[in-house]
Amino acid sequence: MERIHRHALFFDIDGTLVSFKTHQIPPSAILALTQAKANGHKVFIATGRPPLIITNLGAIEHLIDGYVTINGALCFIGEETVRCREIAPEYARLVVDDARDKDYGLIVIGEKDVAVLDPHGDVDRIFRQELAVDNLHQAKPLDGVLRQRILQLTAFFTEDYEKVLMPRIPGCISGRWHPAFTDITAQDADKGKGILAMAAHLGLDPQYTMAFGDGGNDTAMIKAAGIGVAMGNALDSLKQEADYTTTSVDDNGVLNALRHFRLA
Repeated sequence: MERIHRHALFFDIDGTLVSFKTHQIPPSAILALTQAKANGHKVFIATGRPPLIITNLGAIEHLIDGYVTINGALCFIGEETVRCREIAPEYARLVVDDARDKDYGLIVIGEKDVAVLDPHGDVDRIFRQELAVDNLHQAKPLDGVLRQRILQLTAFFTEDYEKVLMPRIPGCISGRWHPAFTDITAQDADKGKGILAMAAHLGLDPQYTMAFGDGGNDTAMIKAAGIGVAMGNALDSLKQEADYTTTSVDDNGVLNALRHFRLA
């Protein structure tokens, strides 16, 4: 009988594990992850969200072995930090000042806390209504958060303005997974580097990693993983980079892919 190697499976949240339509993890995905764990594979989350707003994984929390969060800027297993990459303080301050000057929404994600600038209600509307994030009320005052290491700046501006701002903050990169905003991190922070750091920490050959995603900020990990899987609802640009395209999150995409590769 052919031996199936144990894999580390990395899942984006929004649009991959969690449906944009229902804000739930489909039962088929819960079944797939349960079977994969029973077969000896490890399950990780790889998300742009900071830990504070990872609020929609209750159905599978007991299956998760570790987290790549904030687009790879903060990776941890239990209480152990595997990787942490900060934005240079002068660039964090520049973006905060720019947001105030240009009057756009901004989520400032520190190592421990989060602050929110929301002059027009865009942050609340999109995160609470579209993404079902229910605890941004726990955000802290900006000045206190800016005294922490800043790991991500989620800026609510257009792609056109993104092209204007990014050259002003060299050493930072932008990962957009929603038309209304983009996630800015240090250049050394992306999901691809995050999953490779986790694999190295586990002593696992990267060829036995598998990454699932749907958005632009998933490109790096889809390319870095041994097997990159694009959801059926993924951007066309991501599908072009993937080794395999499954069905959509609402059409048993995770289950179908794991069964295709005989991991569940």
